[in-house]
Amino acid sequence: MLQITTATSTSTSFSTAPASKKSGSNCGCDSSPAEEIDPKIQERIAQHPCYSEEAHHHYARMHVAVAPACNIQCNYCNRKYDCANESRPGVVSELLTPEEAAHKVLVIAGKIPQMSVLGIAGPGDPLANPEKTFRTFELIAKEAPDIKLCLSTNGLMLPDYIDRIKELNVDHVTITINMVDPEIGAKIYPWIRYQRKRYKGIEAATILHQRQMEGLEALRDADILCKVNSVMIPGINDHHLGEVNRVIRSKGAFIHNIMPLISAPEHGTYFGLNGQRGPTPKELKAVQDSCSGNMKMMRHCRQCRADAVGLIGEDRSQEFTKDKFMEMNPEYNFEKRQEVHAGIETVRTELKAAKEKLAAEKKAKAAANTPKILVAVATKGGGLVNQHFGHAKEFMIYEVDGKEAKFVGHRKIDHYCQSGYGEEATLDNIIKAIGDCKAVLAAKIGPCPQKELQNAGLEVVEAYDLIDKVALEFYDQYLEKQKCLV
Repeated sequence: MLQITTATSTSTSFSTAPASKKSGSNCGCDSSPAEEIDPKIQERIAQHPCYSEEAHHHYARMHVAVAPACNIQCNYCNRKYDCANESRPGVVSELLTPEEAAHKVLVIAGKIPQMSVLGIAGPGDPLANPEKTFRTFELIAKEAPDIKLCLSTNGLMLPDYIDRIKELNVDHVTITINMVDPEIGAKIYPWIRYQRKRYKGIEAATILHQRQMEGLEALRDADILCKVNSVMIPGINDHHLGEVNRVIRSKGAFIHNIMPLISAPEHGTYFGLNGQRGPTPKELKAVQDSCSGNMKMMRHCRQCRADAVGLIGEDRSQEFTKDKFMEMNPEYNFEKRQEVHAGIETVRTELKAAKEKLAAEKKAKAAANTPKILVAVATKGGGLVNQHFGHAKEFMIYEVDGKEAKFVGHRKIDHYCQSGYGEEATLDNIIKAIGDCKAVLAAKIGPCPQKELQNAGLEVVEAYDLIDKVALEFYDQYLEKQKCLV
């Protein structure tokens, strides 16, 4: 078993094949294979949990809700305030001033020293609220220079603020781009507000598209890393996302996050109220897979709230509501944070070495053209199978063959354990959510859910070890069983 040697936090490196050297801009936009990322870019994203799948196991992020206004309307969005029970973009419990936000960041940077990134993602659009957004960045950059700054935007006003973004050393920008065809865009955006005028329909979508492309190219020219988010909307843009993927890569984006539409009537969105469904996990994976040959896919996104705090996959925002954090003295300590991050990097090196050794052993023994299967993993992070089945709020989904275990997505679920007992309906929903998997990997699974999982055709694996190791060992056993059944 891999020994974890730090008590504070751990990390895994961003593991990709060595990339060939590139000429020109360091934007990662070239014709090399999609899973290869320029080593210089790897270094820049190594501690950014939203840009690096490996980093998100150990580095935390936080968003501050200082940007309430928005300049476009999306049919999938409904901004909600004072809402603690929903976890999706546009939702916050409370709005903050830049000064309150800076205080909150310094408090949390002390309480959660593995927090490496501060983002502004709403609840509106940060660049529709430029004064509040940039004032927040100024305050944080002055007091906590080791924290990476990033923002997420719809891109409408991005070209106007590239110089300011660069000046503040904001190194990561995310643009939500759902279309490159205004006729499709008109089905997603009923209106935009630009230069003090409201535009509708195809005219609105055309302006938005042109501004997004201009902003994307400007980020590339300014050497600011750009991730593109796209919301997959079945029947509207699902068959169009391949073209979106091709265009954004040609203009400088280096990673693409294709997210499922969150659509339910209770959210109060236009799509939710009119019955527009979101994609199934299988549909989402198929589109992500089809685009992965063109550029790197982000698959670990949780579509976080605009006030999210903690590791991706957890939300500790309710621990730090305004009435609480304003009473706390900031505990930001640069030296202590550097020690924690050094511990993360030590474990990162250990995990990388263990994975490389395991991969080399498996590739040497693996037969050609082995089938691929999915497994569901209960994990608290660290790249380990280390969570009790009943405590999981989600399962990480890995695609396994005889050579590697590759992360391909996640499935949100309800807690199985409710104050010490399991709910039958909850277990049925869990089985439905992961029914396309061959096994569940968890630190512990009780006898009752074990029996039900097995009855549903899911193998049960109890372990506390490296995810890759447990998944590949199960795969070997799975193949042996299949041979015996032939």
